[in-house]
Amino acid sequence: MLLTLLALAATVAAQDTASRTVLRAGTVLDGRGGAQHNVDILVVGGRIARIAPRGAVPAGARLIDLGDRTVLPGLIDAHTHPVWYFNRQNRLHTASDGDTPAQSMLAATANAYATLMGGFTTIQSVGSRSDADLRDWIATQGLPGPRILTSLDPLTDRTLSPDSLRALVRQRKAQGADLIKLFASASIREGGQQSMSDSQLVAVCGEAHALGLRTLVHAHSAAAVRGATLAGCTQVEHGIFVTQDVLSLMAQRYLDNRTRYQGIGNYTDSGFAVMERVLPLAAADIRMALATAGLKVLYGTDAVAGADGHNAEDLICRVERAGEAPMHAIVAATSLNAEALGLSDRIGAIATGLEADIIAVDGDPLRDIAALRRVSFVMKGGRVVRDDGTVRK
Repeated sequence: MLLTLLALAATVAAQDTASRTVLRAGTVLDGRGGAQHNVDILVVGGRIARIAPRGAVPAGARLIDLGDRTVLPGLIDAHTHPVWYFNRQNRLHTASDGDTPAQSMLAATANAYATLMGGFTTIQSVGSRSDADLRDWIATQGLPGPRILTSLDPLTDRTLSPDSLRALVRQRKAQGADLIKLFASASIREGGQQSMSDSQLVAVCGEAHALGLRTLVHAHSAAAVRGATLAGCTQVEHGIFVTQDVLSLMAQRYLDNRTRYQGIGNYTDSGFAVMERVLPLAAADIRMALATAGLKVLYGTDAVAGADGHNAEDLICRVERAGEAPMHAIVAATSLNAEALGLSDRIGAIATGLEADIIAVDGDPLRDIAALRRVSFVMKGGRVVRDDGTVRK
């Protein structure tokens, strides 16, 4: 795997970003709810220069014919943890398991590669300080992986004063954080009750806003979600015990790897029992959120060890079990997520002027959302990083 990653990094770095490429597509879902058929997408210098009916290929451009596959913008996961992994004992990595920092970074690199190959060209990681190195090497050294935004270490200390929390927000900004993550409630395995006071939430989210940073809040209980909403926080994650009145307030304001986790931290028998009891609530929460007028429902998986490269599974679940329309789900994972991450002027749609983050899947996800598992072509920033069986001319 390491040799493959290094070889691909060298190939990507060597590609001419000023090259001209035409992607010939039978069907294009633009990420904003629209669809086009039998078009050519001209990519120049890493950006989409033109989308037009099939025609003559410009002189000097290479043609990549994607046949009858469905073409979409690169997918975006707004909540991931790429530095989580299973160690050589096939257990969840912890700080005390003996792995070196270099081994941990190699694992994170493999996770990033798997995520990119799965069609996710941008992720938001929340969070770990080591995210910064992974983010920067992908951005500047040609390492194959998705574009990464990171919160660095999250804010979790419920004993700190509002002023101390404000200072931590300023520290994260100085350390290069793209956003701030904070915990407004305990883990679902510990009951999910509110853990930060309303005044603490106001301090964190207010200071972040003043510094131009978004905030992502871990919150399960209705009280924690309400507190985060009233504090003006940007994005709320999870919300397993959320209620309709709290969702309406937000709208108005703007277990397959169990054995590898078992016994580590709060991954106990009782913790897993809680997770199993609340699983049916997740689909119900999505249905309730989707039915709430004016509420923007984003797409984030909370991908941890074992989930990298399978980031589309939650999207499939939302359609198959929560009844979300396939096009609506795809928009959530593309243009809506780009808007939430502050990147809508760069990515999230197949549109003239945006960066050429483009994928192709075998099949039609509007008819069979599981087609998102069958990614066979990935272009990130105009560079082809995966290409399975394309007809080239």
